[in-house]
Amino acid sequence: MEYRLVRTDLDAEQVRGDTVTVLALFDDARGCEKFAQRVLSFRAGHSRERREGEDDEVLYVLAGSGAIAVGGSTVALTPELGIHVGRGTTWSVEAEGGLELLSVLVHDPLPLAPGSHCFVDLVAASRRSATASRQFVLGVGPETGCLSVMQFIGFVPPGRAPDHFHHYDEVLYILEGRGILHIGGEEAPLGPGACVHLPARLVHSIENAGDSELRLLGVFRPGGSPAEAYYPDGTPAVYPEES
Repeated sequence: MEYRLVRTDLDAEQVRGDTVTVLALFDDARGCEKFAQRVLSFRAGHSRERREGEDDEVLYVLAGSGAIAVGGSTVALTPELGIHVGRGTTWSVEAEGGLELLSVLVHDPLPLAPGSHCFVDLVAASRRSATASRQFVLGVGPETGCLSVMQFIGFVPPGRAPDHFHHYDEVLYILEGRGILHIGGEEAPLGPGACVHLPARLVHSIENAGDSELRLLGVFRPGGSPAEAYYPDGTPAVYPEES
């Protein structure tokens, strides 16, 4: 089971000469070949410029506020803002008292114009329907110029969805709520700060074990709809026109 409780068993690394601490979640060393998922925690002040030479980067503001300078633009950072930074594009942040970003590096991305970047306010995005009364909102993705992946927030009501799989490779991060991950007869608890890597075609189910909505952030490739899912026998769980 590709699963890890990140707040309890991993150590963050302070980057010398910078305002950022990096908490590595999933990467090649943990069997996640298409992504590297990390939490970037910035203390107050202006960070050094950052650039991922060969990877696209998809960011999400977990907490805090400040501003990001990228591709000649400066944009205010508030919780639930999604950001795409194309490979080779330089960016930096000015944090106000502290800022926490979830970062997903996208290895071997599709080619984009130099300096490509985009922003999506997931607070303002409209909810769409998926399987088992679940809903989602879309962040950065192919429609906003982020061609390689799709970012989304999923809203899981109390209860367990049927076992299913996807054709895409996915990394998840639990934002809020309490749940249980079911894979191959195994179970693992889910809570805020837990992360999950789901390779394509891995049959799984996420159960909301609480009384209120469970919220999770996902990034998957190739980009598409989070509602595209299949039961273990290959039957579509929801058709595109239903999403």
